[in-house]
Amino acid sequence: MYSLSKRCLAELFGTFWLVMGGCGSAVLAAPHIGVLGVALAFGLTVLTMAYAIGHISGCHLNPAVTVGLAVGRRFPFAEVVPYIISQVIGATIAAWILYMIASGKDGFALSSGFAANGYGAHSPDGYSFTAGFISEVVMTFAFLMIILGSTHGRAPAGFAPIAIGLGLTLIHLISIPVTNTSVNPARSTSQALFVQGWALEQLWMFWVAPILGAILAGIVYPFLAKDK
Repeated sequence: MYSLSKRCLAELFGTFWLVMGGCGSAVLAAPHIGVLGVALAFGLTVLTMAYAIGHISGCHLNPAVTVGLAVGRRFPFAEVVPYIISQVIGATIAAWILYMIASGKDGFALSSGFAANGYGAHSPDGYSFTAGFISEVVMTFAFLMIILGSTHGRAPAGFAPIAIGLGLTLIHLISIPVTNTSVNPARSTSQALFVQGWALEQLWMFWVAPILGAILAGIVYPFLAKDK
């Protein structure tokens, strides 16, 4: 097994790539590729990193995933905090680079959203807090069920990254209109740190709801996967 420091560095880089690819597509390319393109970009970041660093760190790229895997007894609780810190740092570095690129275009303004997550007046289609909370819990629950199932010892070997990447793509296709899709507290934090104001005020929900959904999956999947 790789050292904790190397695994954390891999998580930092992987989460950096997730934000650069996913949020980068939303901020820089959305007018050209649309919702489908943005959703696919998020899925591709996970797919590519699963093959690149999955053998090093497990390719969590997401505090909710790390917590859910710990609850599901696939990851040690003692390493949850170092992983989460690494993920948030990687996401924030990516958001900073994305800001440097995006601000090079005339007319750019953080007030346009910068791919931040929100509800109510800051939901892409005006969905309420309740709708956003439910969406984030359910989507993260489904994401962890896909992760736990596709990486199970009895699952077909070698296909987990594809299932997980396509699963994240589908999640974004469903929920971008609701909250701009988080299911990942690190991704939400990185964008909110730059947008400030309302994004920071609403950020708590994009920690609580995804982690709650992940915990539920971490409890449900081991029960479902038991032989008896």
